[in-house]
Amino acid sequence: MRKEYDFSNARGNPYAAQLKKQITIRLDSESIEYFKGISEQVGIPYQSLINLYLRDCATRSRKLDLRWK
Repeated sequence: MRKEYDFSNARGNPYAAQLKKQITIRLDSESIEYFKGISEQVGIPYQSLINLYLRDCATRSRKLDLRWK
């Protein structure tokens, strides 16, 4: 291993804008269990499934229709 490295000609990460950001979100137990059940069927971590679902909603500009009774 070298004592020093020269990064003067280094390029930035082209995928840095696509990196995920860690946040804290509160979800009810039923929602978590729903995605965990699907994750066992398809073999994808439930956090990734939630992210895929939310990204699909954002991409399609879906709006939540809330009607208070």
